[in-house]
Amino acid sequence: MSYADDQLLSISGIQHFVFCRRQWALIHIEQQWEENLLTVSGNIMHENAHDNASSEKRNDLIISRGMPIVSRELGLTGVCDVVEFHKSDDGAIINGYDGLYKIVPVEYKHGEPKETDADILQAAAQAFCLEDMFCTKIDEINIFYGKTRRRLKVPFDYEIRERLKNVVNEMHSLYERRYTPKVKRSKQCNACSLKEICMPKLSKSDNVQSYIKKSLEGIFDEEVT
Repeated sequence: MSYADDQLLSISGIQHFVFCRRQWALIHIEQQWEENLLTVSGNIMHENAHDNASSEKRNDLIISRGMPIVSRELGLTGVCDVVEFHKSDDGAIINGYDGLYKIVPVEYKHGEPKETDADILQAAAQAFCLEDMFCTKIDEINIFYGKTRRRLKVPFDYEIRERLKNVVNEMHSLYERRYTPKVKRSKQCNACSLKEICMPKLSKSDNVQSYIKKSLEGIFDEEVT
Protein backbone atom coordinates (compact mmCIF):
# COMPACT_ATOMS: atom_id res chain seq x y z
CA MET A 1 0.00 0.00 0.00
CA SER A 2 1.20 3.52 -0.84
CA TYR A 3 -0.15 6.31 1.37
CA ALA A 4 -1.15 9.73 -0.04
CA ASP A 5 0.09 13.03 1.42
CA ASP A 6 -3.01 13.55 3.57
CA GLN A 7 -2.62 10.07 5.05
CA LEU A 8 0.96 10.49 6.27
CA LEU A 9 1.45 10.35 10.04
CA SER A 10 4.19 12.06 12.03
CA ILE A 11 7.13 9.89 13.06
CA SER A 12 7.36 11.83 16.32
CA GLY A 13 3.91 10.47 17.15
CA ILE A 14 5.35 6.98 17.66
CA GLN A 15 6.86 8.21 20.92
CA HIS A 16 3.45 9.43 22.11
CA PHE A 17 1.66 6.29 20.87
CA VAL A 18 3.89 3.83 22.72
CA PHE A 19 3.74 5.97 25.88
CA CYS A 20 -0.07 6.21 25.75
CA ARG A 21 -2.43 5.68 22.84
CA ARG A 22 -4.86 8.24 24.28
CA GLN A 23 -2.13 10.88 24.52
CA TRP A 24 -1.22 10.24 20.89
CA ALA A 25 -4.85 10.59 19.78
CA LEU A 26 -5.35 13.82 21.74
CA ILE A 27 -2.29 15.34 20.06
CA HIS A 28 -2.46 13.94 16.54
CA ILE A 29 -6.20 13.48 16.03
CA GLU A 30 -7.78 16.12 18.26
CA GLN A 31 -4.85 18.56 17.87
CA GLN A 32 -4.46 19.29 21.58
CA TRP A 33 -1.12 19.98 23.22
CA GLU A 34 0.39 21.39 26.41
CA GLU A 35 4.06 21.95 27.21
CA ASN A 36 5.83 20.87 30.36
CA LEU A 37 9.48 21.04 31.43
CA LEU A 38 10.39 17.72 29.79
CA THR A 39 8.82 18.57 26.41
CA VAL A 40 10.44 22.03 26.36
CA SER A 41 13.88 20.59 27.18
CA GLY A 42 13.44 17.93 24.53
CA ASN A 43 12.43 20.50 21.91
CA ILE A 44 15.53 22.59 22.65
CA MET A 45 17.78 19.53 22.18
CA HIS A 46 16.10 18.69 18.86
CA GLU A 47 16.46 22.28 17.62
CA ASN A 48 20.19 22.19 18.42
CA ALA A 49 20.56 18.85 16.65
CA HIS A 50 18.73 20.09 13.54
CA ASP A 51 20.86 23.25 13.32
CA ASN A 52 18.84 24.72 10.42
CA ALA A 53 19.06 21.61 8.22
CA SER A 54 22.82 21.83 7.74
CA SER A 55 25.37 19.28 6.55
CA GLU A 56 29.13 18.85 6.80
CA LYS A 57 31.83 16.45 5.65
CA ARG A 58 34.59 15.10 7.87
CA ASN A 59 36.98 12.93 5.83
CA ASP A 60 34.91 9.81 4.99
CA LEU A 61 31.91 10.91 7.08
CA ILE A 62 29.02 13.12 5.98
CA ILE A 63 26.76 14.51 8.71
CA SER A 64 23.31 15.82 7.80
CA ARG A 65 21.07 17.63 10.32
CA GLY A 66 17.36 18.28 10.03
CA MET A 67 16.78 16.04 7.00
CA PRO A 68 13.11 15.70 5.92
CA ILE A 69 12.14 12.06 5.37
CA VAL A 70 9.11 10.08 4.19
CA SER A 71 7.97 6.50 3.64
CA ARG A 72 4.94 5.94 1.40
CA GLU A 73 4.92 2.27 2.37
CA LEU A 74 4.50 2.95 6.09
CA GLY A 75 2.68 6.26 5.64
CA LEU A 76 5.14 8.22 7.80
CA THR A 77 6.91 11.55 7.50
CA GLY A 78 9.19 13.60 9.71
CA VAL A 79 12.63 15.10 10.21
CA CYS A 80 15.80 13.30 11.29
CA ASP A 81 17.83 14.91 14.05
CA VAL A 82 21.08 13.65 12.52
CA VAL A 83 21.90 11.24 9.69
CA GLU A 84 25.46 9.96 9.32
CA PHE A 85 26.77 8.71 5.97
CA HIS A 86 29.85 6.54 6.44
CA LYS A 87 31.92 5.84 3.31
CA SER A 88 31.94 2.12 2.66
CA ASP A 89 32.58 -0.56 0.04
CA ASP A 90 28.83 -1.03 -0.20
CA GLY A 91 25.83 1.12 0.64
CA ALA A 92 23.90 4.00 -0.93
CA ILE A 93 24.77 6.52 -3.61
CA ILE A 94 24.73 10.10 -2.30
CA ASN A 95 24.23 12.88 -4.83
CA GLY A 96 27.29 15.10 -5.12
CA TYR A 97 29.68 12.63 -3.47
CA ASP A 98 31.86 9.86 -4.89
CA GLY A 99 31.62 6.29 -3.67
CA LEU A 100 29.06 4.47 -1.55
CA TYR A 101 27.89 5.25 1.97
CA LYS A 102 26.33 3.30 4.83
CA ILE A 103 23.53 5.26 6.49
CA VAL A 104 23.04 5.57 10.27
CA PRO A 105 20.17 7.67 11.67
CA VAL A 106 20.91 9.24 15.08
CA GLU A 107 17.93 10.25 17.22
CA TYR A 108 18.59 12.73 20.06
CA LYS A 109 16.76 12.35 23.38
CA HIS A 110 16.86 14.63 26.42
CA GLY A 111 16.78 11.99 29.14
CA GLU A 112 18.06 8.44 29.47
CA PRO A 113 17.13 5.04 27.99
CA LYS A 114 13.52 4.05 28.65
CA GLU A 115 12.04 0.76 29.79
CA THR A 116 9.78 0.75 26.71
CA ASP A 117 10.92 0.53 23.07
CA ALA A 118 9.44 3.95 22.18
CA ASP A 119 12.79 5.56 21.34
CA ILE A 120 13.97 2.53 19.39
CA LEU A 121 10.81 2.42 17.29
CA GLN A 122 11.02 6.13 16.52
CA ALA A 123 14.60 5.73 15.32
CA ALA A 124 13.59 2.57 13.44
CA ALA A 125 10.89 4.53 11.59
CA GLN A 126 13.54 7.02 10.47
CA ALA A 127 15.71 4.15 9.23
CA PHE A 128 12.77 2.68 7.31
CA CYS A 129 12.15 6.02 5.59
CA LEU A 130 15.82 6.41 4.71
CA GLU A 131 15.87 2.91 3.21
CA ASP A 132 12.95 3.90 0.97
CA MET A 133 14.53 7.20 -0.05
CA PHE A 134 18.05 5.89 -0.77
CA CYS A 135 17.14 2.39 -2.00
CA THR A 136 19.47 0.74 0.49
CA LYS A 137 19.48 -1.42 3.62
CA ILE A 138 20.26 -0.01 7.05
CA ASP A 139 21.75 -2.34 9.66
CA GLU A 140 21.96 -0.10 12.73
CA ILE A 141 20.13 2.75 14.44
CA ASN A 142 21.61 5.06 17.09
CA ILE A 143 20.02 7.02 19.93
CA PHE A 144 21.98 9.72 21.77
CA TYR A 145 20.81 10.45 25.33
CA GLY A 146 21.52 13.90 26.77
CA LYS A 147 21.46 12.79 30.39
CA THR A 148 24.04 10.02 30.00
CA ARG A 149 25.87 11.67 27.08
CA ARG A 150 26.11 8.25 25.42
CA ARG A 151 24.85 6.57 22.28
CA LEU A 152 22.70 3.48 22.32
CA LYS A 153 23.44 1.37 19.23
CA VAL A 154 20.67 -1.02 18.19
CA PRO A 155 20.63 -3.51 15.29
CA PHE A 156 17.81 -2.74 12.85
CA ASP A 157 16.68 -6.36 12.72
CA TYR A 158 13.56 -8.30 11.70
CA GLU A 159 11.99 -8.18 15.17
CA ILE A 160 12.18 -4.38 15.36
CA ARG A 161 10.90 -4.01 11.80
CA GLU A 162 7.84 -6.17 12.52
CA ARG A 163 7.13 -4.40 15.82
CA LEU A 164 7.34 -1.05 13.99
CA LYS A 165 4.93 -2.16 11.27
CA ASN A 166 2.40 -3.41 13.82
CA VAL A 167 2.51 -0.16 15.80
CA VAL A 168 2.22 2.02 12.68
CA ASN A 169 -0.68 -0.06 11.32
CA GLU A 170 -2.54 0.45 14.62
CA MET A 171 -1.85 4.20 14.46
CA HIS A 172 -3.31 4.39 10.94
CA SER A 173 -6.36 2.38 12.00
CA LEU A 174 -7.18 4.77 14.86
CA TYR A 175 -6.42 7.83 12.74
CA GLU A 176 -8.69 6.74 9.90
CA ARG A 177 -11.53 6.19 12.40
CA ARG A 178 -10.68 9.45 14.22
CA TYR A 179 -10.98 7.43 17.41
CA THR A 180 -9.51 8.53 20.76
CA PRO A 181 -9.07 5.48 23.03
CA LYS A 182 -9.93 5.52 26.72
CA VAL A 183 -7.10 5.14 29.20
CA LYS A 184 -6.51 3.17 32.37
CA ARG A 185 -5.01 5.54 34.92
CA SER A 186 -1.42 4.69 35.92
CA LYS A 187 1.64 6.32 37.52
CA GLN A 188 2.80 7.60 34.12
CA CYS A 189 -0.27 9.87 33.97
CA ASN A 190 1.43 12.17 36.51
CA ALA A 191 4.28 12.87 34.06
CA CYS A 192 1.99 13.40 31.06
CA SER A 193 1.88 16.92 29.62
CA LEU A 194 -1.80 16.39 28.74
CA LYS A 195 -3.12 15.18 32.09
CA GLU A 196 -5.31 18.29 32.55
CA ILE A 197 -6.79 17.89 29.05
CA CYS A 198 -7.00 14.10 29.18
CA MET A 199 -8.69 14.00 32.60
CA PRO A 200 -7.83 10.30 33.11
CA LYS A 201 -10.18 10.06 36.10
CA LEU A 202 -13.10 10.65 33.75
CA SER A 203 -12.15 7.61 31.69
CA LYS A 204 -13.61 5.44 34.43
CA SER A 205 -17.04 6.83 33.52
CA ASP A 206 -18.87 5.60 30.43
CA ASN A 207 -18.26 8.97 28.78
CA VAL A 208 -18.00 12.67 29.55
CA GLN A 209 -21.71 13.20 28.88
CA SER A 210 -22.74 10.68 31.53
CA TYR A 211 -20.27 12.24 33.98
CA ILE A 212 -21.78 15.69 33.48
CA LYS A 213 -25.31 14.28 33.78
CA LYS A 214 -24.50 12.60 37.10
CA SER A 215 -22.86 15.79 38.39
CA LEU A 216 -25.94 17.87 37.51
CA GLU A 217 -28.23 15.33 39.14
CA GLY A 218 -26.17 15.61 42.30
CA ILE A 219 -26.52 19.41 42.29
CA PHE A 220 -30.28 19.22 41.80
CA ASP A 221 -30.62 16.67 44.60
CA GLU A 222 -28.78 19.00 46.98
CA GLU A 223 -31.07 21.91 46.04
CA VAL A 224 -34.18 19.79 46.68
CA THR A 225 -33.01 18.71 50.10
